[in-house]
Amino acid sequence: MDDKTIQNLREALEFSPDNIPLRLHLAESLRLANMLEEAEEEYEIILQYKAEPKARIGLALISYKQKNYSKAIVILESLIQEGNKDLDTHLFYTRSLVRSNDTAQAIDAYQDLLKYHPEFSDDELDKVLRMPSNGTGDYEDDEDDYEDDYDDGFNESSVFIEKPEISFKDVGGMENVKREIDLKIVQPLLHPEIYKAYGKKIGGGILLYGPPGCGKTYIAKATAGQINAKFISLNLNDILDMWIGNSEKNLHRIFEVARNNTPCVLFIDEIDALGASRSDMKQSAGKNLINQFLQELDGISNDNEGLLVLGATNMPWHLDTAFRRPGRFDRILFVPPPDAPAREAIFDLKLEEKPTTDIDTQALAKKALEYSGADIEAVIDIAIENKLEDAIKSGVPQPLTTKDLLRSLKQHKPSTKEWFVTAKNFAVYANESGLYDDILHYLKIKK
Repeated sequence: MDDKTIQNLREALEFSPDNIPLRLHLAESLRLANMLEEAEEEYEIILQYKAEPKARIGLALISYKQKNYSKAIVILESLIQEGNKDLDTHLFYTRSLVRSNDTAQAIDAYQDLLKYHPEFSDDELDKVLRMPSNGTGDYEDDEDDYEDDYDDGFNESSVFIEKPEISFKDVGGMENVKREIDLKIVQPLLHPEIYKAYGKKIGGGILLYGPPGCGKTYIAKATAGQINAKFISLNLNDILDMWIGNSEKNLHRIFEVARNNTPCVLFIDEIDALGASRSDMKQSAGKNLINQFLQELDGISNDNEGLLVLGATNMPWHLDTAFRRPGRFDRILFVPPPDAPAREAIFDLKLEEKPTTDIDTQALAKKALEYSGADIEAVIDIAIENKLEDAIKSGVPQPLTTKDLLRSLKQHKPSTKEWFVTAKNFAVYANESGLYDDILHYLKIKK
């Protein structure tokens, strides 16, 4: 489309700025003219008025062309979940997944595309994805392959139970998270009669999410210490078993160990690996394990009174929505990178037994904006490695200084930035329920 037509559309919009069809026509014209940044701006304006599907698709196509595949995936995925069966939407969603090297999900997306458009073919996608011959990827369960009384070797004593000595006073910052946990977990145990008078159970679930290395495990352990409860930390390797059905048995038995040791905090790290969306799963074994987990959370056949379940994930958008129903993980808390007081406390803690002199942790905390606890530890390790190199050359060990740590801060960039790139896309383009409002608040983005 020529410049004159685009200029005419701009002039028409000056007289009718709220005309969505006219602005959409301008955005489409700009995109086709390869004026991508200007087209993107027009699409964003449209989306401030309404969630126009054509504007979202246009924005996704621009993101794809700009090689921002993460953003394109989030937008197209939300459209598909709303029931969009358009060929271009499914096609660009599949191609974006391929470009992001998410082959497994790309195969699923391509299968869905062919389900709605069986006549479609694409040699490039066929070559890359190599569709399974059965077209589904499902595995049939053969009940004759195992016995119900098979001895799986599960030993309850292998479940490590501890009594943490840390509490909230040992956690720097994270005031909002501690306040929510206090209301949901600590106060019910301190005032059980008041909660029971209102028909509230003592226990339940809280899901902690945020960038990796920001203290989700530490706050979970501190929660157990705050209420003088036992603590069980669980990961996927404690549950999974090669024999069909045994993973569900292992999960049930671990929950039973926790129930027999109440009050108990059962902490499940990387819960997205266990509770991925069932609609994304092709293997029935994975779906069965999720269903078992949901039954344990509901306490259908067991009493979960006094059992406190804390889950942690870096990717809440991959978690099955059933986990967020009342009575399960009905509180979802954002754990951001540590604030300045927390960063200062982390520096103090990590440098406690290191040879140092005149360390200004307040200045370091100020410079370490967006650094996670794990990042700060990495910064200290880099400073030590640099110091060791100097000591080997001179033969005289020297203590760490503020200058050494400031230099290593420049060598190690915060790992949280990459996480926020993806999180921002979900918060802006797939946040219908307001689940990611805390991310928008943290990034200072207005809804």
